[in-house]
Amino acid sequence: MTLLTTILAETHVVHEIPMPPLAYGAVALAVFLVLGVATWTYRDVANRHSQKFNRGGHDTHDAGH
Repeated sequence: MTLLTTILAETHVVHEIPMPPLAYGAVALAVFLVLGVATWTYRDVANRHSQKFNRGGHDTHDAGH
């Protein structure tokens, strides 16, 4: 080994990641699951509240708005 390769080998710095690689995937999966549940809870909200706007017997569909 020459002096240059010895110096280069000793100055090589390894930066370790704080978590195992599979943990990053697990965190991403958990975030997407939480976002999916939040989206799922808003399903059919417009249909639940359509009676509030339909008072007086007026049909709000095809009203030209």
